[in-house]
Amino acid sequence: MLPGVDSKRSQYMSWEQRLLKNAGRPKTALRPEYQELKFTLHRKLLDKINLEALATIDNQRVRTEVRQALLALINEEQTLLSSIEKQQICEEVLDEVFGLGPLEPLLQDPTVSDILVNTHKQVYVERKGVLELTNVTFRDDAHLLRIIDKIVSQVGRRIDESNPMVDARLRDGSRVNAIIPPLAVDGPLLSIRRFSTDKLMPPDLVERKALTQGMMDLLEAAVKARLNIVISGGTGAGKTTLLNALSFFISPKERIVTIEDAAELQLKQPHVARLETRPPNLEGKGAVRQRELLINSLRMRPDRIVVGEVRGEEAMDMLQAMNTGHDGSLTTVHANSPRDAVSRLEVMVSLANANMTLKSIRQQIASAVDVIIQAARFSDGSRRVTSVTEVTGMEGEIVTLQDIFVFEKRGLSPEGKVVGRFAATGIRPKFYEKLLAAGIRLRPDLFDEVVEV
Repeated sequence: MLPGVDSKRSQYMSWEQRLLKNAGRPKTALRPEYQELKFTLHRKLLDKINLEALATIDNQRVRTEVRQALLALINEEQTLLSSIEKQQICEEVLDEVFGLGPLEPLLQDPTVSDILVNTHKQVYVERKGVLELTNVTFRDDAHLLRIIDKIVSQVGRRIDESNPMVDARLRDGSRVNAIIPPLAVDGPLLSIRRFSTDKLMPPDLVERKALTQGMMDLLEAAVKARLNIVISGGTGAGKTTLLNALSFFISPKERIVTIEDAAELQLKQPHVARLETRPPNLEGKGAVRQRELLINSLRMRPDRIVVGEVRGEEAMDMLQAMNTGHDGSLTTVHANSPRDAVSRLEVMVSLANANMTLKSIRQQIASAVDVIIQAARFSDGSRRVTSVTEVTGMEGEIVTLQDIFVFEKRGLSPEGKVVGRFAATGIRPKFYEKLLAAGIRLRPDLFDEVVEV
């Protein structure tokens, strides 16, 4: 044995034990006999009751009657469980029957924004932008597979070895991605992006220091002046939240068409037509992609087109729409910086039309896009707008950009919070003339402000 190996191993084990302790995992739930008892009761319950017959009865009444039957079965078992443990196992079996098993408490928790299942042994959640290990486990891979199959079958999908990857959506709008062996090496993987029912308004984002009031005033003016805006950022950076907030500034007199893979946008205007893509059926046919919906939306007499996220060939049609009278359109794109966002748009447009030269594609982008807003998630879980950038045109064969506002990260506070400042670059944007033409005037010191956070 190499010197120090035992100490390293003990350090690792103590770290893992501390993690489980912090997760608050009940000792009872860790016992194999507890899991075995739970599944024994589940099987006996299914043998005793007819769930199909109960499906026509009020849900709350059904749960009450099934709970009584389940407690009777628990009392028949020769166990040493306390009354609290009996109630706990009763609720867990009810979740298996009526819900998504061990995931049900997490789905009922409003503070959880993401649920990440790494095989049956480990489940993480995201709260306020930070990942946490939970006390949730599954009995084995077969148990997790049953829950995954229950999720995808509710939306008319299937998952098996011939179709080991599935994207689906829960009834509340939450997005689900599942991948199983042979593609998942260590066991089934499940990711659930929660659908937030609380729409953050512009004042909420300012209060949470995602951006300053001056930046919000500029973006409000840009939306009202019908500038074309692209929100850029990584996964979980708050792009859709920001898009929702900016949509608040669209006039209620305008007709808006929204196009999404999974309907997440919650626009409050009275005249909104919502479109959503459709995945292929069990035979692999009938899929409707965003590009087809975008082309169709042009025939729907929209004043504005809002695309949840461009990620493929539809970028070409989005730019065409922006350049042909549908100004004031908004969309998001996955990218790490405004320059990367332009590069991604170039790639996506080239996928749609391989005959276009790179210069022609860049001219389309420079002509169509007015503003790129970059959003990012930081190490402390906070989400901030890191830059508001204007697309100024072309110089030679390069799309030119200039920052109007930037966030400068200065370090971390003793509590681990990111500190920095929002700073205007002192540049007055070229689109300011469009704002004046729309009758919008901003305060003179807006483009010189600096706000510490």
